[in-house]
Amino acid sequence: MGADHLTSELIRAARALLRWEQRHLSEASAVSLPTVKRLESKPGTMVAHATTLAALKRAFESAGVEFIDWSSP
Repeated sequence: MGADHLTSELIRAARALLRWEQRHLSEASAVSLPTVKRLESKPGTMVAHATTLAALKRAFESAGVEFIDWSSP
């Protein structure tokens, strides 16, 4: 799954699995805390710069979270 398919729901779920607060994600991804909060507050696919989404995804993957694409056959 590409970073462009991340949703706020997936991000919150991944944080819950890791028992991370928003500030932990901010620190791990080098994405500002206000940006993390804003992205999580809007339901659905996250609208942000590709580099921001990639940084969030990389932080989760470095911590052991794997995002899979359920829509693939």
